[in-house]
Amino acid sequence: MNMALLGHGNMGKEIERLVAVGGKHRIVSIALSKRGAAFAAEDIREADVVIDFTSPEIILENIKKVAAAGKNMVVGTTGWYEHLDDVAKVIKKSGTGLIYGQNFSVGANIFFQVVAHATKLASAFGDYDVYGFEIHHAGKKDSPSGTALRTAQEILKNSSTKKILQTGKLDRQRNPDELHFASVRGGRNPGFHEVVFDSAADSITLSHSAHNRTGFAEGAILAAEFIRGKKGLYTFDDVMKIGNTV
Repeated sequence: MNMALLGHGNMGKEIERLVAVGGKHRIVSIALSKRGAAFAAEDIREADVVIDFTSPEIILENIKKVAAAGKNMVVGTTGWYEHLDDVAKVIKKSGTGLIYGQNFSVGANIFFQVVAHATKLASAFGDYDVYGFEIHHAGKKDSPSGTALRTAQEILKNSSTKKILQTGKLDRQRNPDELHFASVRGGRNPGFHEVVFDSAADSITLSHSAHNRTGFAEGAILAAEFIRGKKGLYTFDDVMKIGNTV
């Protein structure tokens, strides 16, 4: 499969490295490698799938250009989901396919499912308060992370008490129905997320720690293999369903 990369930061470079090592696919073009750069349809002409790891400020324009060129797309960029309805219309009109995800790491997606199940159990069998926090490198452009938001969604969907997400600083007592999920930015951490269920009797801690960006890049390549030749809007959950009988 021929792949085009939009963005050549840490994630783009790791995808490029894995593709070269794997030998199954080929990177045919790299665009938007520098801030302020632009790309045209000609830059992705030879690609079967375009993989985007750029920034939320330009992702909508990127999606429109890729769809207009008739190419399928993997979007690893986060921080744009309030525009999801508009993107769905673009993809439907163009007759192309797009897959996105808050996190393409298989391990992180297993973490989402574990958190969801643990939330159900904690709600059913104990008086547990739940909270979370995440840590990312100083260069990350969005906060909270897409992974933190997805983790929080799993808690809110499955909790009998938590109904409202708070991600900012709280200069007041937190209400019982609020889930506080905090963020820290600093250093070089590629991604750490932790959820704590705390009661008077004990605490349960669940966490996912990325050692590097390899897992994210592997997942992006899996997503590209999945979306090739498909039409419509998909999430990485659709990739995780393949072979999953749990």
